[in-house]
Amino acid sequence: MEERRGSSSSHFVLVHGACHGAWCWYKLLPLLKSAGHSVTALDLEASGTNSNRASDIRTLTQYTNPLLEALDSTNGDERVILVGHSFGGFSVALGTEKFPEKVAAAVFVAAFMPDSSSPPSYITAKFRESLPSEGMMDTQVAYDRGVENPPTSSVLGPRILSSLLYQNCSPEDLTLATMLVRPTPTALDDFSDENLLTMERYGSVPRVYVICTEDKIIKEEFQRWMIGNYPPKEIKAIEGSDHMPMLCKPEELCQFLLEIAKIYSST
Repeated sequence: MEERRGSSSSHFVLVHGACHGAWCWYKLLPLLKSAGHSVTALDLEASGTNSNRASDIRTLTQYTNPLLEALDSTNGDERVILVGHSFGGFSVALGTEKFPEKVAAAVFVAAFMPDSSSPPSYITAKFRESLPSEGMMDTQVAYDRGVENPPTSSVLGPRILSSLLYQNCSPEDLTLATMLVRPTPTALDDFSDENLLTMERYGSVPRVYVICTEDKIIKEEFQRWMIGNYPPKEIKAIEGSDHMPMLCKPEELCQFLLEIAKIYSST
């Protein structure tokens, strides 16, 4: 799908966060390509241009299926740099668990980073405790299985996008987001599975965490808590970045990813 440009090039696989799609990488993708690397930006289930509905997604595995299929189809002994943003960190963790031999490094960009001894729900429970006083503001929640059951999906509204996610981005990027965000599935049955991620597989792959210092939704304090909870191999920080570094600081994020690829693609 992507053109390779020589033996020294790496293959980056970019995984978006909640309510977003492959479109959110539109600034970063050409920067990585112009540096001579292959890039795959994909839509998870019920995201971006994927035609499925959030209400039909019942597990993290199902939600992550496009990534799992992409990893399964990589050529021979190719090992990718797997990059996850925000909620996409859970999918990166699962993709690494399923195909550790195909991931040279897992990069978490202002992302949820689960550990290998707790279910993913442990991280989301801690995150809810860290939410700003504004909470989730104008996020809309759906109960497609009845109000007596957990919500099936949520979608970010324009107020929370502008105030807590895109505050350092351009008006054009914020406008694009308000036009393209879609509901993300939230009733994921395997989120409470303590055996979903293991030290032997997920824990065997080098992890790098990229902190965004002005993130107002997954605040720096919580990013650092996740780092302390499950220390990665390396930590980097993008100063002045809100929750969307691929849009407000694409050059800085690109440089970090190039440095990561140089180290881990050769090991």
